[in-house]
Amino acid sequence: MPIDGVYEPSTSAWVREQVAAYEASGGTEANTLRDSGMAVVIVTMRGHQSGKVRKIALMRVEHGGEYALVASKGGAPSNPEWFHNLLADPHVMIQDGPTPFDAQVRLVDGPERAVWWKRAVQAYPPYEEYQARTDRQIPVFVGRAV
Repeated sequence: MPIDGVYEPSTSAWVREQVAAYEASGGTEANTLRDSGMAVVIVTMRGHQSGKVRKIALMRVEHGGEYALVASKGGAPSNPEWFHNLLADPHVMIQDGPTPFDAQVRLVDGPERAVWWKRAVQAYPPYEEYQARTDRQIPVFVGRAV
């Protein structure tokens, strides 16, 4: 079931622009992290405080039809705001190409997190640097289509 409601674009101009370009092109444009060549997906969720629809671009970490959503925030001391959105409502939409799909995410830990963390670092090596910058363990959600 789609996530409907009032869309509140990111306050960050480059995130807003990337999401808009990705969606408008069906994933054929703005599908990498800036000029890195590393693939991203668009994740749609509901804001835990506002109830508004929120959209972000995250690194594409996919394995066997499941996706990892890594709450790195560049190694900042606190989790990104969207982390709280997913805890409050694990129903998201993931767009990896032309068509978004409904997914349910869950926070992983222990050995399962370790496996997904390794996959995330393989997809985007700077995650390792981000983890070294912070005392918190960077959270990883895993989602699959429903």
